[in-house]
Amino acid sequence: MTTLGLIGSGKIGSTVARLAVAAGYDVVLSNSRGPETLSELVEELGPRARAGTAAEAAEAGDIVVVTIPLRAYREVPVAPLAGKVVIDTNNYYPQRDGEIAELDDESTTTSELLQAHLPESHVVKAFNNIWYVALLQLARPTGAADRSAIVIAGDDAAAKATVTEFLDRIGYDTLDAGPLAEGWRFQRDTAAYAGVYSGPDGITDVQRATADDIRPKLGLAVRYRDM
Repeated sequence: MTTLGLIGSGKIGSTVARLAVAAGYDVVLSNSRGPETLSELVEELGPRARAGTAAEAAEAGDIVVVTIPLRAYREVPVAPLAGKVVIDTNNYYPQRDGEIAELDDESTTTSELLQAHLPESHVVKAFNNIWYVALLQLARPTGAADRSAIVIAGDDAAAKATVTEFLDRIGYDTLDAGPLAEGWRFQRDTAAYAGVYSGPDGITDVQRATADDIRPKLGLAVRYRDM
């Protein structure tokens, strides 16, 4: 079975880890505070989980999820991720990450920044537009009538196929939004952002979202400069 490495083990990272373990993956978790701070999560996840440094998670993972604040993307280890599929969950929040000129002028996107930092890796954008509670609650087995979809973007077809298989195994269909440059269509504050998985009572009102539900919202996306 494939090993999943996690660089970052916050709400999204730990939820992806739970789904992966349930699907039969081994997981190696890491965070910025050290492996010892993940002992409770590792114990909860069971024998398929262990904690390590970011470099160890990158080295161990056949697929690696980068799920850290965007401001820290340059700290992601480069060498151990060469040739690997890297799932990027990042969003840009200037109040948290500081102002990043090329994102402010929209000359690039968050996942393209990570791809530039990891030139020999294959970055696929995913999980950035779903709240962690919805991510956990909406997972369904392959073929289930009430399955939801996760949007991805990436420049490498084989990497996207790998991520599509991973998503299927953890409980989701996939909607391919195109290359990384199109990742802005489901970034923060767009029509396809977190609200797509929320019902009329707000973000805590989790609701199913299929590819057919999400696809038209990608077409409604508006650049920040045009909002």
